[in-house]
Amino acid sequence: MAQITLQNLAHSYLPNPGKDADFALKQMDHVWQDGGAYALLGSSGCGKTTLLNIISGLLRPSQGRVLFGDRDVTDAPTAARNIAQVFQFPVVYDTMTVRDNLAFPLRNRGMDPTYIAARVQQIAQMIGMEDTLSRKAQGLTADAKQKISLGRGMVREDVNAILFDEPLTVIDPHMKWELRTQLKKLHRDFGHTMIYVTHDQTEALTFADKVVVMYDGRVVQMGTPEELFETPAHTFVGYFIGSPGMNLLEAKIDGSRAHLQGQSVALGASYAPLAGCTQIGIRPEYATLTRGDGLPVRIKRVEDVGRHRLIRAEVLGQPLSIVAPEGQEIGADLTHVAFAPDRINVYADDWRVQGGTA
Repeated sequence: MAQITLQNLAHSYLPNPGKDADFALKQMDHVWQDGGAYALLGSSGCGKTTLLNIISGLLRPSQGRVLFGDRDVTDAPTAARNIAQVFQFPVVYDTMTVRDNLAFPLRNRGMDPTYIAARVQQIAQMIGMEDTLSRKAQGLTADAKQKISLGRGMVREDVNAILFDEPLTVIDPHMKWELRTQLKKLHRDFGHTMIYVTHDQTEALTFADKVVVMYDGRVVQMGTPEELFETPAHTFVGYFIGSPGMNLLEAKIDGSRAHLQGQSVALGASYAPLAGCTQIGIRPEYATLTRGDGLPVRIKRVEDVGRHRLIRAEVLGQPLSIVAPEGQEIGADLTHVAFAPDRINVYADDWRVQGGTA
């Protein structure tokens, strides 16, 4: 296992990059702790797979260094980094049995046959394939083949890190929950450094201790699921995390109040004068319909999603989502919306601004 350090790292697929937009991966400096479980989260094209390929050695960065512990591995090939990888699409040997596929990485390293048999049995139990160990991989479903690939990536206990590149894409929804639970257990039991690439926020938030959110080739926030939800460092994080995402409303910030078209909202902190495009962000869970307090609101529709109802509304010409608890009456007399002041985040040019004492 190893601490992974990214120093002054950046990458461009162009031969002579000259400006920020030329870089698929913008300059970054990060330390990922030994034994941590990390998720790289972002939409397609944000740079997460590029970053994973640099860490794995499949791609050399245009600038900067990658360190495993104190060892510079920037120019080291994948085979010399002592990592395990699981890719989006299954990579298995069709002519081998499931047992032999799982045992392959261990046999390649000359491990003791007794240990191999026990470890393969343990991994097979984890991925739910004990009954198919003697069956050849050929003819198995893509779902089953990906479970083999996942198991083979996790069978070694001596790796520096295990890298997962959207490994559950072809797995059925029920099995996704099972395997995510098993991955968390494996991490607790053996303490591997794990990096998991996904565009699915549920996968990221349930798997990782720390989620690394990427946007436009840049890491915009690294934090716990709670930090990403409560204090998004960038408007993209607020929008991308949560279902629905954070409400963002254009507003002028003046000390401890936000002004929206002649209306005023109390903030939980005080802010110095801000330049640029300023907005307030409020989670739908912290917005409440009222009979007169707060901002005037127009309800457009109500969606019943089980434990709560989702209200799609409009406030001062801007769209707003509100989560109403189960059982709350939603009548025509609820004409305003109030925000919990201490749950309001303030943004200037998309980045969160830290406030002072109100």
